[in-house]
Amino acid sequence: MQPEGQASQSIVDARPALVVLSTLFPSAAEPVAGVFIKERMFRVALELPIAVIAPQPWFPLQSLLRRLRPTYRPHRVTFERMGDVRVYRPRFLALPGVLRRLDGWSIALSVRPLLRQLQRAGDADILDVHFGYPEGHAGMLLARWSGLPFVVTLRGKEQRMQAQPVFGKRMSAALRKADKVIAVSSALRQLALQLGARPADAVLIGNGIDLDKFTPIARDEARRRLGITSQSKVLISVGSLVERKGFHRVIECMPALLKAHPDLLFLVVGGPGPEGDMSAQLRALTRQLGLESHVRFTGPMAPSELHVPLSAADVFVLATRYEGWANVLLEAMACRLPIVATDVGGNAEVVCRDDLGMLVEFGDAPALRQALAGALQRKWNHDAIRAHAEDNTWDRRIDQLLTLFRQVATDRRTERAHDAASASGS
Repeated sequence: MQPEGQASQSIVDARPALVVLSTLFPSAAEPVAGVFIKERMFRVALELPIAVIAPQPWFPLQSLLRRLRPTYRPHRVTFERMGDVRVYRPRFLALPGVLRRLDGWSIALSVRPLLRQLQRAGDADILDVHFGYPEGHAGMLLARWSGLPFVVTLRGKEQRMQAQPVFGKRMSAALRKADKVIAVSSALRQLALQLGARPADAVLIGNGIDLDKFTPIARDEARRRLGITSQSKVLISVGSLVERKGFHRVIECMPALLKAHPDLLFLVVGGPGPEGDMSAQLRALTRQLGLESHVRFTGPMAPSELHVPLSAADVFVLATRYEGWANVLLEAMACRLPIVATDVGGNAEVVCRDDLGMLVEFGDAPALRQALAGALQRKWNHDAIRAHAEDNTWDRRIDQLLTLFRQVATDRRTERAHDAASASGS
């Protein structure tokens, strides 16, 4: 099949226009969903033109399901501008269950007309695809149809999806065809290589931290704002209230921890997410264990507000089942907090020294209790923790990304010039 369009002049000018493809991207309905993608790509947009295509899943009568589960696939506007960036949200047919194996094809078909329009307008030179499946599979198809190069970023969920043969096979095909594969952790880069990515084209570029948003305030002031006593010991965890994030695993540790710290408080910061909502179960568990005065549900908070509860806490905990690169760990460190986290995904690359926190094996409840007890007792070097966050700012990552995108554009220009020369010679 012949490509549907040609690359625009922006490639020649070394300012390739990027089309960001991700089903997870912030919206009014889900303001923190995929915020790490927005944080990265809107910084790239200061140097390179970008447009975002965030396909939203749909199937007939799904509004009926939403009556039973209000957070299920919330409605999002089909187009909006975020500053100078256009965000498109075309619908794609996504049937629950076994037919999710068709999502890559469905996304590609729904995006194809819009991508063609962007190409004709000179606004599409590179597809910047986030997640290995279904977006990676869709990106591979769109690149084939359009003639555009494509880059895939692996962000964490690929580790569990590769265990499903259909998804693993399609991710493997996408990574083998991709012009570049970006992994946000070394563990994900190793996964990319296992799935067939070329070593020279599989690069590690982690997420970064916005130090302007995550600057700590005085602990006493933070606690005054939140109504927390100065003598309390405070644990905090931030994220979507879903099984994977492990809030329930921390709550289950609380009765034992209260024996040594009777004023212990656990701040649960978050709300429903794309993976679901277990807030009712968490509240029920809290009541069952008699912890109503020791577990506080704050609800979701905007990133610009998170520095307040983080500044009020003593220890940040993330008892997660899996992660790619958990930006929230760096955000907590920027607010001078030591970490207790499960040793999954890229967590060991963030909590990479003993003076930054403790890692425990996932599923080891006694180890989690012991680590939390130790972290609450230990005297930490908070300046060293903050310094580690300062070494992981977005500025360091964006330079790497800009170099990569420009190289992809240059390579594609060189390839086309070679093909044209070969054609004229024949």
